[in-house]
Amino acid sequence: MTLLVGLDTARRSSSVLALAAQLANSLDTDLVVAAVVSSAWPPSRASVDHEWQAHNREAADQVLDHAAGVLGGEVTARYLVHEAASARRGLLELAEQERPYALVLGSAVRGEPGRIALGAVSEALLHASPAPVAIAPVGYRARVDARFDRLTVAYGGSGEAQDLIPGAAAVAALGGVSLRIASFAVRPDAELGILAGAGGRAEDPVLVEWEGRIRDHVSTVLDGIAEPAPAVDGVTVGVGPSWAAAIDDVGWTDRDLLIVGSSSLNPLARVFLGSHGTKIVRSAGVPVLVVPRAAAWG
Repeated sequence: MTLLVGLDTARRSSSVLALAAQLANSLDTDLVVAAVVSSAWPPSRASVDHEWQAHNREAADQVLDHAAGVLGGEVTARYLVHEAASARRGLLELAEQERPYALVLGSAVRGEPGRIALGAVSEALLHASPAPVAIAPVGYRARVDARFDRLTVAYGGSGEAQDLIPGAAAVAALGGVSLRIASFAVRPDAELGILAGAGGRAEDPVLVEWEGRIRDHVSTVLDGIAEPAPAVDGVTVGVGPSWAAAIDDVGWTDRDLLIVGSSSLNPLARVFLGSHGTKIVRSAGVPVLVVPRAAAWG
């Protein structure tokens, strides 16, 4: 088991390395840290192409040296440069070769601090990766020896989300962390008083019924999980006038990982986010692991 870490050769980012180290420590695994450089096409011996490739290779070596310095030998890792037509293609090729437990990426550079920002490469990989994709929020920080303490599964009552819980439970048990189930209700009137505070929620019949169904469904799924079973940290529902507010409402620590399942629209074992999944990922203030629907996970 390994984790494949994709680095951006245009910048040195510690956020993706912090997430990769935290995942590696939690899962007791190692890292393959990769920088993808563009291969010349068509092949040419022209001096300008040679200089261009040399520049790309130097940039890749620099971000890999930075990565080795950040990880500091605390996490076992291999460092490599891979040539491909594009960063997306190169990471997919490496994913097929390495068969990683997950692909770890950083957010786009121009994003809201503390939230996940999808760039062209991460957006494309969420639609094509054969493995789960972990993404760090903008500016994410964690000690290189840190671990996750809790996995939170985003659950909306669908069959796909239901299938995700046993896999998350197995991973939680493997890592010795707790498992929490969370659902999110986006209600435009939530900040206007009707759902403000615990009393408002308790008096809202739609929310009460929906929360009851979620708890019943989750209880049934958890009862069917074989040993070893993780410690369950309950079922919670976040409510807010926006996705970000609803997600923040359930409460988070710096040792939480949010797990989101892919959409049922894709029949293949690939990551494909439906509209709600995409909104959850883009609004999350903690690292997110997106799991393909049919992947052998956990």
